[in-house]
Amino acid sequence: MRFGVLGALMVMDDGVNCLPSAPKQRQLLALLLMNANRFVSTEACIEELWASDPPRTVIPTLQTYILQIRKSLAASPRVGSVAGAHKELVTGKRGYYLTVAPGSLDLMEFERWTREGRDAARHHDDLRAVDLLRRALAAWRGPALSDVQTGPLLRADVDSLEEARISTLDQCFEVELRLGHHQHILSELCATAAQHPLNERLQAQYMLALYRSGRQAQALEIYSRLRSTLADELGLGPSLPLRRLHEAMLSADGDPDLVPFSLVM
Repeated sequence: MRFGVLGALMVMDDGVNCLPSAPKQRQLLALLLMNANRFVSTEACIEELWASDPPRTVIPTLQTYILQIRKSLAASPRVGSVAGAHKELVTGKRGYYLTVAPGSLDLMEFERWTREGRDAARHHDDLRAVDLLRRALAAWRGPALSDVQTGPLLRADVDSLEEARISTLDQCFEVELRLGHHQHILSELCATAAQHPLNERLQAQYMLALYRSGRQAQALEIYSRLRSTLADELGLGPSLPLRRLHEAMLSADGDPDLVPFSLVM
């Protein structure tokens, strides 16, 4: 069985869609998957589904949602029955526990490949690092839980996942620039930098990729635009590493070899 939260919610087994159809049940299943192989308290389920305004029959309603999720899981050829689904989605004393096998949830794969990719980068195995980090990024099918209504807990989870994705992409760009792949990633850096105009690391990476691709004037224009944006929106100036990168570009007189990569680290 394959589970997915890095995009639309997904539960598939041998081509069979095992997702519940009701919005609240999907929301609860998403919460359980975000906490796969960990106990989720009844209180957390209630907070996510109803925030501070639960219905008078909140416990029976929650139990009904759990039953419907189990029925959806029972449609899986591997699970096969509601009794089997009870082994996958376990009721504890004060909450629930969804068992997910290794390699079956995209979030777990993303976290594993990111962890291994960063470890490879730390050991200067850059080619392996890029391969692993790109695998991690390929686990994403779109915005996390894009088709699920979210309450306070899932909203925080979605925000955290997006930060993790950007951090992994940042690390991947860093290693690819170190390998000299600036032209290969230039269009992707352009799009990512445009989506995150206040992220100085991404802007610095984009500047360096432009500069090394012979587009020095455009690289300097990116710096000027970022400086104005930071001043207008935050009342701040560029960070010291970014200022040093700008100064190095000005003094290098168009020679990419004179602009050290370390300035964007």
